[in-house]
Amino acid sequence: MLQSYTTQTAFTENTSKSVSLQLLLFVDDRNSSKNKIEEIQNYLKQLKAQNHFDLEVIEIAKQPHLVEYFKLVATPSLVKISPSPRHILAGSDLIAQLKKWWPRWQTYLEKQQENQKEADKSLANNKSVVKSENYSGDLIKLSDEIFRLKQEKEELLEQLKFKDQILAMLAHDLRSPLTAASIAVETLEMAENAPPNHNTSGLKDQLYSQTRRQFRIMNRMITDLLQASKQMSSQLHLQPEPLQLHSLCQEILSQLAHRFKQKNQSIQTDIPGDLPLVYADGELIRQVIVNLLDNAIKYTPSQGHINLSIIHKTTQKIQVSIYDNGPGIPEEKKERIFEGHFRLKRDESKEGYGLGLCLCRKIIREHCGQIWVESSYGHGSSFHFTLPVH
Repeated sequence: MLQSYTTQTAFTENTSKSVSLQLLLFVDDRNSSKNKIEEIQNYLKQLKAQNHFDLEVIEIAKQPHLVEYFKLVATPSLVKISPSPRHILAGSDLIAQLKKWWPRWQTYLEKQQENQKEADKSLANNKSVVKSENYSGDLIKLSDEIFRLKQEKEELLEQLKFKDQILAMLAHDLRSPLTAASIAVETLEMAENAPPNHNTSGLKDQLYSQTRRQFRIMNRMITDLLQASKQMSSQLHLQPEPLQLHSLCQEILSQLAHRFKQKNQSIQTDIPGDLPLVYADGELIRQVIVNLLDNAIKYTPSQGHINLSIIHKTTQKIQVSIYDNGPGIPEEKKERIFEGHFRLKRDESKEGYGLGLCLCRKIIREHCGQIWVESSYGHGSSFHFTLPVH
Protein backbone atom coordinates (compact mmCIF):
# COMPACT_ATOMS: atom_id res chain seq x y z
CA MET A 1 0.00 0.00 0.00
CA LEU A 2 2.85 2.36 0.79
CA GLN A 3 4.21 1.98 -2.74
CA SER A 4 0.96 3.29 -4.17
CA TYR A 5 1.51 6.53 -2.29
CA THR A 6 4.91 7.08 -3.89
CA THR A 7 3.41 7.70 -7.30
CA GLN A 8 2.38 11.22 -8.10
CA THR A 9 -1.06 10.25 -9.38
CA ALA A 10 -1.98 8.91 -5.96
CA PHE A 11 -1.41 12.33 -4.42
CA THR A 12 -3.57 14.30 -6.81
CA GLU A 13 -6.99 12.78 -6.34
CA ASN A 14 -8.77 9.48 -5.78
CA THR A 15 -9.69 8.21 -9.22
CA SER A 16 -11.79 5.33 -7.86
CA LYS A 17 -15.57 5.59 -8.02
CA SER A 18 -15.84 4.73 -4.34
CA VAL A 19 -15.14 7.61 -1.98
CA SER A 20 -13.17 6.78 1.17
CA LEU A 21 -11.08 8.64 3.73
CA GLN A 22 -7.32 8.04 3.26
CA LEU A 23 -4.77 9.35 5.76
CA LEU A 24 -0.97 9.42 5.98
CA LEU A 25 0.72 9.78 9.37
CA PHE A 26 4.33 11.03 9.14
CA VAL A 27 6.50 10.18 12.15
CA ASP A 28 10.17 10.45 13.13
CA ASP A 29 12.45 8.42 15.39
CA ARG A 30 13.19 11.06 18.02
CA ASN A 31 12.81 9.93 21.61
CA SER A 32 11.01 13.18 22.43
CA SER A 33 8.31 12.36 19.84
CA LYS A 34 7.55 8.76 20.82
CA ASN A 35 4.93 9.54 23.47
CA LYS A 36 3.20 12.07 21.25
CA ILE A 37 3.13 9.67 18.28
CA GLU A 38 1.77 6.89 20.49
CA GLU A 39 -1.02 9.19 21.73
CA ILE A 40 -1.96 10.08 18.15
CA GLN A 41 -1.98 6.45 17.04
CA ASN A 42 -4.13 5.43 20.03
CA TYR A 43 -6.57 8.21 19.24
CA LEU A 44 -6.76 7.10 15.59
CA LYS A 45 -7.46 3.52 16.77
CA GLN A 46 -10.39 4.85 18.79
CA LEU A 47 -11.69 6.64 15.71
CA LYS A 48 -11.27 3.53 13.57
CA ALA A 49 -13.47 1.54 15.93
CA GLN A 50 -16.38 3.76 14.87
CA ASN A 51 -15.35 4.95 11.41
CA HIS A 52 -13.87 3.34 8.33
CA PHE A 53 -10.73 4.92 6.91
CA ASP A 54 -7.33 3.90 5.53
CA LEU A 55 -4.23 4.90 7.47
CA GLU A 56 -0.58 4.53 6.44
CA VAL A 57 2.26 5.36 8.90
CA ILE A 58 5.35 6.74 7.15
CA GLU A 59 8.78 7.20 8.73
CA ILE A 60 10.25 10.43 7.35
CA ALA A 61 13.80 9.08 7.48
CA LYS A 62 12.82 6.32 5.03
CA GLN A 63 10.65 8.48 2.78
CA PRO A 64 12.24 12.00 2.75
CA HIS A 65 10.92 12.67 -0.77
CA LEU A 66 7.35 12.45 0.56
CA VAL A 67 8.20 15.05 3.20
CA GLU A 68 9.39 17.36 0.45
CA TYR A 69 6.37 16.55 -1.74
CA PHE A 70 3.88 17.51 0.96
CA LYS A 71 6.09 20.41 2.17
CA LEU A 72 5.80 19.23 5.79
CA VAL A 73 7.30 21.58 8.39
CA ALA A 74 6.83 19.53 11.56
CA THR A 75 6.41 15.97 12.74
CA PRO A 76 4.28 14.18 13.56
CA SER A 77 2.01 15.33 10.69
CA LEU A 78 -1.30 13.91 9.49
CA VAL A 79 -2.18 14.31 5.80
CA LYS A 80 -5.68 13.70 4.41
CA ILE A 81 -5.11 12.79 0.77
CA SER A 82 -8.63 11.59 -0.05
CA PRO A 83 -11.20 12.81 -0.64
CA SER A 84 -9.66 15.92 -2.13
CA PRO A 85 -8.84 18.67 -1.35
CA ARG A 86 -5.73 17.61 0.56
CA HIS A 87 -5.48 18.77 4.19
CA ILE A 88 -2.42 18.74 6.48
CA LEU A 89 -2.45 18.80 10.29
CA ALA A 90 0.82 19.27 12.18
CA GLY A 91 2.19 20.54 15.46
CA SER A 92 2.19 19.72 19.13
CA ASP A 93 -1.63 20.00 19.34
CA LEU A 94 -2.33 17.60 16.47
CA ILE A 95 -4.97 15.65 18.39
CA ALA A 96 -6.83 18.86 19.23
CA GLN A 97 -6.74 19.82 15.55
CA LEU A 98 -7.95 16.37 14.55
CA LYS A 99 -10.90 16.62 16.96
CA LYS A 100 -11.80 19.92 15.31
CA TRP A 101 -11.51 18.72 11.70
CA TRP A 102 -12.75 15.13 12.00
CA PRO A 103 -16.48 16.02 12.07
CA ARG A 104 -15.96 18.28 9.03
CA TRP A 105 -14.11 15.52 7.17
CA GLN A 106 -16.87 13.05 7.97
CA THR A 107 -19.59 15.49 6.86
CA TYR A 108 -17.77 16.19 3.61
CA LEU A 109 -17.11 12.47 3.07
CA GLU A 110 -20.78 11.63 3.61
CA LYS A 111 -21.77 14.35 1.18
CA GLN A 112 -19.33 13.00 -1.40
CA GLN A 113 -20.59 9.44 -0.89
CA GLU A 114 -24.21 10.62 -1.10
CA ASN A 115 -23.51 12.50 -4.30
CA GLN A 116 -21.80 9.42 -5.71
CA LYS A 117 -24.78 7.20 -4.83
CA GLU A 118 -27.24 9.66 -6.30
CA ALA A 119 -25.17 9.89 -9.46
CA ASP A 120 -24.99 6.08 -9.80
CA LYS A 121 -28.69 5.72 -9.09
CA SER A 122 -29.69 8.38 -11.55
CA LEU A 123 -27.44 6.91 -14.23
CA ALA A 124 -28.94 3.45 -13.75
CA ASN A 125 -32.60 4.51 -13.61
CA ASN A 126 -32.80 7.34 -16.05
CA LYS A 127 -30.10 8.37 -18.47
CA SER A 128 -31.90 11.64 -19.04
CA VAL A 129 -30.78 12.99 -15.69
CA VAL A 130 -27.08 12.42 -16.42
CA LYS A 131 -26.75 15.97 -17.63
CA SER A 132 -28.19 17.30 -14.36
CA GLU A 133 -25.92 15.07 -12.33
CA ASN A 134 -22.93 16.24 -14.35
CA TYR A 135 -23.93 19.78 -13.53
CA SER A 136 -24.02 18.85 -9.83
CA GLY A 137 -20.63 17.19 -10.19
CA ASP A 138 -19.29 20.33 -11.84
CA LEU A 139 -20.51 22.36 -8.88
CA ILE A 140 -18.67 20.04 -6.51
CA LYS A 141 -15.51 20.28 -8.62
CA LEU A 142 -15.86 24.06 -8.68
CA SER A 143 -16.25 24.11 -4.90
CA ASP A 144 -13.12 21.96 -4.56
CA GLU A 145 -11.24 24.24 -6.93
CA ILE A 146 -12.21 27.31 -4.90
CA PHE A 147 -11.03 25.56 -1.74
CA ARG A 148 -7.75 24.60 -3.46
CA LEU A 149 -7.20 28.19 -4.63
CA LYS A 150 -7.76 29.44 -1.10
CA GLN A 151 -5.17 26.96 0.16
CA GLU A 152 -2.71 28.09 -2.53
CA LYS A 153 -3.31 31.69 -1.50
CA GLU A 154 -2.49 30.82 2.12
CA GLU A 155 0.65 28.97 0.99
CA LEU A 156 1.76 31.99 -1.06
CA LEU A 157 1.22 34.29 1.91
CA GLU A 158 3.33 31.94 4.04
CA GLN A 159 6.05 31.98 1.39
CA LEU A 160 6.03 35.78 1.35
CA LYS A 161 6.23 35.83 5.13
CA PHE A 162 9.14 33.40 5.09
CA LYS A 163 10.94 35.46 2.44
CA ASP A 164 10.70 38.49 4.71
CA GLN A 165 12.10 36.39 7.55
CA ILE A 166 15.03 35.26 5.40
CA LEU A 167 15.84 38.83 4.43
CA ALA A 168 15.78 39.98 8.06
CA MET A 169 17.86 37.00 9.16
CA LEU A 170 20.54 37.50 6.52
CA ALA A 171 20.79 41.20 7.35
CA HIS A 172 21.09 40.28 11.02
CA ASP A 173 23.74 37.61 10.40
CA LEU A 174 25.90 40.00 8.39
CA ARG A 175 26.91 41.59 11.67
CA SER A 176 29.05 38.66 12.80
CA PRO A 177 31.44 38.45 9.79
CA LEU A 178 31.45 42.24 9.53
CA THR A 179 32.62 42.51 13.14
CA ALA A 180 35.28 39.83 12.59
CA ALA A 181 36.56 41.59 9.45
CA SER A 182 36.62 44.95 11.24
CA ILE A 183 38.68 43.51 14.10
CA ALA A 184 41.13 42.01 11.60
CA VAL A 185 41.52 45.34 9.78
CA GLU A 186 42.08 47.22 13.05
CA THR A 187 44.74 44.68 14.06
CA LEU A 188 46.42 45.11 10.68
CA GLU A 189 46.57 48.84 11.26
CA MET A 190 48.22 48.23 14.64
CA ALA A 191 50.71 45.85 12.97
CA GLU A 192 51.59 48.49 10.39
CA ASN A 193 52.39 50.93 13.19
CA ALA A 194 54.48 48.41 15.14
CA PRO A 195 58.24 49.15 15.64
CA PRO A 196 60.41 48.06 12.66
CA ASN A 197 62.24 45.39 14.68
CA HIS A 198 58.96 43.50 15.30
CA ASN A 199 58.39 40.65 12.87
CA THR A 200 54.68 40.82 12.02
CA SER A 201 54.69 39.22 8.57
CA GLY A 202 53.16 35.96 9.82
CA LEU A 203 50.44 37.81 11.72
CA LYS A 204 49.66 39.96 8.69
CA ASP A 205 49.26 36.93 6.43
CA GLN A 206 46.89 35.34 8.95
CA LEU A 207 44.84 38.53 9.29
CA TYR A 208 44.64 39.03 5.52
CA SER A 209 43.42 35.45 5.14
CA GLN A 210 40.81 35.89 7.87
CA THR A 211 39.59 39.17 6.38
CA ARG A 212 39.23 37.67 2.91
CA ARG A 213 37.30 34.72 4.35
CA GLN A 214 34.89 36.99 6.23
CA PHE A 215 34.31 39.10 3.13
CA ARG A 216 33.55 35.93 1.15
CA ILE A 217 31.00 34.96 3.79
CA MET A 218 29.38 38.40 3.59
CA ASN A 219 29.35 38.24 -0.20
CA ARG A 220 27.55 34.90 -0.09
CA MET A 221 24.97 36.24 2.36
CA ILE A 222 24.33 39.31 0.20
CA THR A 223 23.96 37.07 -2.86
CA ASP A 224 21.38 34.97 -1.02
CA LEU A 225 19.59 38.13 0.07
CA LEU A 226 19.37 39.40 -3.52
CA GLN A 227 18.13 36.04 -4.74
CA ALA A 228 15.49 35.91 -2.03
CA SER A 229 14.30 39.42 -2.86
CA LYS A 230 13.71 38.42 -6.50
CA GLN A 231 11.84 35.22 -5.83
CA MET A 232 8.45 34.43 -4.36
CA SER A 233 9.55 30.92 -3.38
CA SER A 234 10.73 30.00 0.09
CA GLN A 235 13.29 27.53 -1.31
CA LEU A 236 16.93 28.04 -0.37
CA HIS A 237 19.53 27.66 -3.12
CA LEU A 238 21.95 25.00 -1.99
CA GLN A 239 25.44 24.66 -3.41
CA PRO A 240 26.34 21.26 -1.90
CA GLU A 241 29.80 19.77 -2.14
CA PRO A 242 31.94 17.33 -0.12
CA LEU A 243 32.50 19.08 3.22
CA GLN A 244 34.90 18.35 6.09
CA LEU A 245 33.07 19.24 9.31
CA HIS A 246 36.20 18.93 11.48
CA SER A 247 38.00 21.84 9.81
CA LEU A 248 34.81 23.90 9.49
CA CYS A 249 34.15 23.62 13.24
CA GLN A 250 37.74 24.56 14.06
CA GLU A 251 37.39 27.74 11.97
CA ILE A 252 34.12 28.63 13.68
CA LEU A 253 35.50 28.04 17.18
CA SER A 254 38.52 30.20 16.36
CA GLN A 255 36.19 32.92 15.12
CA LEU A 256 34.11 32.80 18.33
CA ALA A 257 37.05 32.44 20.74
CA HIS A 258 36.77 36.06 21.92
CA ARG A 259 33.08 35.48 22.75
CA PHE A 260 33.88 32.52 25.00
CA LYS A 261 36.66 34.53 26.65
CA GLN A 262 34.39 37.49 27.36
CA LYS A 263 32.10 35.31 29.51
CA ASN A 264 34.84 33.04 30.90
CA GLN A 265 33.06 30.06 29.35
CA SER A 266 34.79 26.78 28.64
CA ILE A 267 34.21 25.06 25.31
CA GLN A 268 34.85 21.33 25.04
CA THR A 269 34.89 19.47 21.72
CA ASP A 270 34.59 15.85 20.73
CA ILE A 271 35.17 15.83 16.98
CA PRO A 272 36.86 12.71 15.58
CA GLY A 273 39.56 13.42 13.03
CA ASP A 274 38.46 10.53 10.83
CA LEU A 275 34.90 11.71 10.25
CA PRO A 276 33.65 10.97 6.73
CA LEU A 277 32.82 13.91 4.48
CA VAL A 278 29.25 15.19 4.36
CA TYR A 279 27.52 16.46 1.24
CA ALA A 280 26.37 19.94 2.16
CA ASP A 281 26.51 23.67 1.47
CA GLY A 282 29.44 24.82 3.60
CA GLU A 283 28.33 28.41 4.16
CA LEU A 284 24.76 27.45 5.09
CA ILE A 285 25.97 24.79 7.52
CA ARG A 286 28.37 27.38 8.92
CA GLN A 287 25.34 29.60 9.59
CA VAL A 288 23.60 26.77 11.46
CA ILE A 289 26.59 25.96 13.68
CA VAL A 290 27.37 29.64 14.34
CA ASN A 291 23.74 30.31 15.24
CA LEU A 292 23.53 27.37 17.66
CA LEU A 293 26.86 28.27 19.29
CA ASP A 294 25.82 31.91 19.46
CA ASN A 295 22.66 30.89 21.33
CA ALA A 296 24.69 28.63 23.64
CA ILE A 297 27.05 31.51 24.47
CA LYS A 298 24.14 33.88 24.99
CA TYR A 299 22.22 31.65 27.42
CA THR A 300 25.08 29.91 29.22
CA PRO A 301 26.06 31.86 32.36
CA SER A 302 29.54 33.20 32.97
CA GLN A 303 32.04 30.43 33.74
CA GLY A 304 29.57 27.96 32.25
CA HIS A 305 30.29 25.00 29.99
CA ILE A 306 29.51 24.40 26.32
CA ASN A 307 30.19 21.21 24.39
CA LEU A 308 30.38 20.62 20.63
CA SER A 309 30.45 17.01 19.48
CA ILE A 310 30.04 15.13 16.20
CA ILE A 311 29.37 11.42 15.80
CA HIS A 312 29.14 9.13 12.79
CA LYS A 313 25.66 8.00 13.77
CA THR A 314 24.93 5.61 10.88
CA THR A 315 26.49 4.76 7.54
CA GLN A 316 24.36 7.51 6.03
CA LYS A 317 24.25 10.15 8.78
CA ILE A 318 26.50 12.47 10.73
CA GLN A 319 25.06 14.01 13.91
CA VAL A 320 26.24 17.35 15.25
CA SER A 321 25.34 18.20 18.87
CA ILE A 322 25.77 21.41 20.86
CA TYR A 323 25.20 21.27 24.63
CA ASP A 324 24.98 24.11 27.13
CA ASN A 325 24.17 24.44 30.84
CA GLY A 326 21.91 27.45 30.42
CA PRO A 327 18.31 27.90 31.67
CA GLY A 328 16.83 25.27 29.35
CA ILE A 329 13.56 25.37 27.41
CA PRO A 330 10.06 24.63 28.75
CA GLU A 331 8.67 21.32 27.49
CA GLU A 332 5.68 22.94 25.79
CA LYS A 333 7.92 25.35 23.85
CA LYS A 334 10.37 22.83 22.33
CA GLU A 335 8.60 22.72 18.96
CA ARG A 336 7.59 26.36 18.81
CA ILE A 337 11.14 27.71 19.16
CA PHE A 338 11.73 26.56 15.57
CA GLU A 339 8.84 28.70 14.29
CA GLY A 340 9.55 32.03 12.63
CA HIS A 341 9.36 35.10 14.88
CA PHE A 342 8.59 33.00 17.97
CA ARG A 343 10.55 34.09 21.02
CA LEU A 344 10.51 32.87 24.59
CA LYS A 345 9.34 35.39 27.15
CA ARG A 346 12.86 35.67 28.58
CA ASP A 347 14.10 36.91 25.16
CA GLU A 348 11.62 39.73 24.60
CA SER A 349 14.00 42.35 25.97
CA LYS A 350 16.98 40.98 24.00
CA GLU A 351 18.11 42.06 20.56
CA GLY A 352 17.14 39.79 17.68
CA TYR A 353 14.39 38.71 15.33
CA GLY A 354 13.51 35.27 16.64
CA LEU A 355 14.45 33.84 13.24
CA GLY A 356 17.69 31.97 13.90
CA LEU A 357 16.28 28.54 14.75
CA CYS A 358 13.61 28.85 12.05
CA LEU A 359 16.30 29.37 9.42
CA CYS A 360 18.40 26.56 10.93
CA ARG A 361 15.50 24.15 10.55
CA LYS A 362 14.92 25.29 6.98
CA ILE A 363 18.59 24.80 6.06
CA ILE A 364 18.83 21.34 7.65
CA ARG A 365 15.60 20.13 6.06
CA GLU A 366 16.80 21.34 2.66
CA HIS A 367 19.77 19.01 3.27
CA CYS A 368 17.33 16.11 4.01
CA GLY A 369 18.42 16.18 7.65
CA GLN A 370 16.63 16.63 10.96
CA ILE A 371 17.08 19.16 13.75
CA TRP A 372 15.66 18.94 17.27
CA VAL A 373 16.26 19.98 20.86
CA GLU A 374 16.43 18.01 24.10
CA SER A 375 16.12 20.14 27.19
CA SER A 376 15.17 20.03 30.84
CA TYR A 377 13.94 23.39 32.05
CA GLY A 378 16.56 24.87 34.32
CA HIS A 379 19.20 22.30 33.37
CA GLY A 380 20.49 23.32 29.95
CA SER A 381 19.72 22.36 26.35
CA SER A 382 21.11 20.02 23.69
CA PHE A 383 20.56 20.92 20.06
CA HIS A 384 21.17 18.19 17.47
CA PHE A 385 21.06 18.04 13.69
CA THR A 386 21.94 15.42 11.10
CA LEU A 387 23.54 15.65 7.64
CA PRO A 388 23.94 13.05 4.89
CA VAL A 389 27.30 11.35 4.48
CA HIS A 390 28.96 11.99 1.13
